[in-house]
Amino acid sequence: MFSYEGLEKALKEKGIGKTELSTELGLSTRTVAKIAKGEKLSKRSIQRISDYIGVPSEQLMREISNNKILQILRDEKDMNLPGDLYHELQVRMTYNSNHIEGSKLSEDQTRYIFETNTVDVGDGIPVDDILETIHHFRAVDYVIENAEEILTEDIIKELHYILKHDTKDSTLSWFAVGEYKKRANVVGGKGTTKPADVHKAMEALLREYNEKEKVTIEDIIALHAEFELIHPFQDGNGRVGRLVVLKECLRHNLIPFIIEDSKKNYYYRGLSEWRNEKGWLIDTCLDSQDSFKRILDMLEIQYDGE
Repeated sequence: MFSYEGLEKALKEKGIGKTELSTELGLSTRTVAKIAKGEKLSKRSIQRISDYIGVPSEQLMREISNNKILQILRDEKDMNLPGDLYHELQVRMTYNSNHIEGSKLSEDQTRYIFETNTVDVGDGIPVDDILETIHHFRAVDYVIENAEEILTEDIIKELHYILKHDTKDSTLSWFAVGEYKKRANVVGGKGTTKPADVHKAMEALLREYNEKEKVTIEDIIALHAEFELIHPFQDGNGRVGRLVVLKECLRHNLIPFIIEDSKKNYYYRGLSEWRNEKGWLIDTCLDSQDSFKRILDMLEIQYDGE
């Protein structure tokens, strides 16, 4: 559903009625009816209205999600206030996901960067740790903005690009930022999918996943495990995979989960043994989901579903 609260406000402020708007722009009765019904206008129509009344198009039409948590995140993202769910998600997920991968930034330092958009983290912190922290904030924004889109290889590649562009890795001729790996790699001493086979493996994984009529939290955990076993990128697979988890939880109206650095060993064990014992990873993820529920409870946000 789409809200035209911004359009209504702008028209009122400028003393323009819908009849005048329709006549001046030659809008069809169907287009005007869409506004009343909360249906989506075409980009062309909303841009014509924007040009006529002199208000940016993004202020006139806003998508309203049926997913309460996703809508809260979108609203709070626009408000940019400290201490809300969006703020806590950004700081906690960015700190934990990066720290699992070896970032030297503390949670307080991560919070400082997010809250002030400045850097004051002392000596001995690699530049890439700072860059990838800032990039992760942008990646979470991308997830929130595109949560309801069907999961595709292009979305996954875009997340990798957002995370890894402008880092030291991106200067390496063989490191493909935003593209699948060119060199074979191993995880925990185990081989992963060969570069030549990655596209085929990812295509099959997403096809099977997207064909499910109803996606459960266990389906998303399985998607994550299989993604990490494929290990499609040269580096950044864990962070991209956990961002995909966030996106799919929001897409399917499930309570998200943030893997905390303190649970790293259980998490790695669960991924490593996934093909032999699925319960270990599922239990770790569900425990992390309970942690997210506690954040919702603390902020007095009511939630439904798993």
